[in-house]
Amino acid sequence: MKLRRIVAGALALALAGISPVIAQDNIKIGFITKFPVEFFSTMENAAKAYAETNPGVDIIYGQGASGTDIEGQIALIESMVTQGVQGIAITPVDPTVAPALQNAVDAGIKVVLMDNDIPDWTGKTALATTDNYNAGRIAGEYLKTVLKDGDTLGILEGVPGVPALDDRVTGMLKGLAGGPSIEIVGKNSTNCTQELGVSAAEDLLTANPDLKAIYAACGPPAVGASQAIANAGIANDAIVLVGFDACCGELDKIVSGQEDATVAQYPAKMGELGVDTLVRAIRGDEVQPLVDTGAGLVTTANVADFQ
Repeated sequence: MKLRRIVAGALALALAGISPVIAQDNIKIGFITKFPVEFFSTMENAAKAYAETNPGVDIIYGQGASGTDIEGQIALIESMVTQGVQGIAITPVDPTVAPALQNAVDAGIKVVLMDNDIPDWTGKTALATTDNYNAGRIAGEYLKTVLKDGDTLGILEGVPGVPALDDRVTGMLKGLAGGPSIEIVGKNSTNCTQELGVSAAEDLLTANPDLKAIYAACGPPAVGASQAIANAGIANDAIVLVGFDACCGELDKIVSGQEDATVAQYPAKMGELGVDTLVRAIRGDEVQPLVDTGAGLVTTANVADFQ
């Protein structure tokens, strides 16, 4: 599965609104993402493209091992402080990394959060992200059009307690409001992994043989759910599967009919604008505290635009 078109389009959108930073003193920043999946690789590639077109911006990269690798991310933050960065752009794995980030801020380092917010932490300079609540509403509004009264829905959560992932669920439920009377028959956490997506979906299907829909708040669990559905011998048109992220094989699943829709974020735009906001803040420019990087629904009707 390739994201060349979405990556190119997102970078074009980002670059269209960004004039090159005027070279002044060299700037050294850290760029930390959660774990090795295509979404975060796309963000990192966008940061590298930014550095190539903005001489004087040097970026050190780091990535955690999983969606729950709190200690690994804290170690990366501390390492980058030791290496003398002036700013850190980070997709925080969990709010508990806030003390390590605050230590960096106390040392004079600017911090821009990407993708995930830490709502109660006031030390951040800005947040570059999808509005995950509104993006979740997109999924709920789609489900409202394909479900009917009495249908059952199972939810595959990401990492409970991570605000961005929780917002994807609450937003989806808001999008469903006012539509058919739907029964939520289960909410299972997945840590945003494909493996747990398989087992969590299997549990939902076993407990609810007539399950009509599954919503996954992350891409890998959506792909895992499609495997569980296939393993159970359920026909593609017998159950509605909606994911989030348009990553990790989801687009292929939409093409094959195993997944009905997903909510696409624009990771290249997120990485580009996250770095640009950080660089401008370091150089003393005024920056917006919230940079919305957008979202859109992907279905069979427009999946080709995202491949």
